[in-house]
Amino acid sequence: MKYINNTLLNQVSLSAQSSPRKRMNYNFHANGDELLQRMLNALEPETYLPPHKHTAQIEIFLLLRGKISVILFDDHGTITEVKKLDPFVGEYGVEIPIGVWHTILVEESGSVIYEIKQGPYLPNTGMEFASWAPEPSKNDACALYLAGLGEKIQNL
Repeated sequence: MKYINNTLLNQVSLSAQSSPRKRMNYNFHANGDELLQRMLNALEPETYLPPHKHTAQIEIFLLLRGKISVILFDDHGTITEVKKLDPFVGEYGVEIPIGVWHTILVEESGSVIYEIKQGPYLPNTGMEFASWAPEPSKNDACALYLAGLGEKIQNL
């Protein structure tokens, strides 16, 4: 039996806080070969998840705690939709269809999502990163991009 509780969420969140990327996974699946990939993703506000789309699978996640905004884009990087998730107001998660550009903006420290994807996991396949957004290795550009996204969604 596998349990999701405050102890586990706190453990993964602490790991995310000390991680250079400001996020940390906790996998429930034993390996990448499993047909159902299940994981916790602890996310801190400074994390940068490059806008991307999945080319062969849907992505589902439920926010267990914290606050995040899911941002959808068109092919040119224009924001088409923003969904603010907060379990305290009854907004719990999303199912993102194949081929939809998206990212997450983390709004509260200690945020944790439970993510479900179809497996098997094949590194560097089935996902395309947006050419109109900064690469994760460019820290200053990523910070500016995140700040700009935050401003844009506040004005929507």
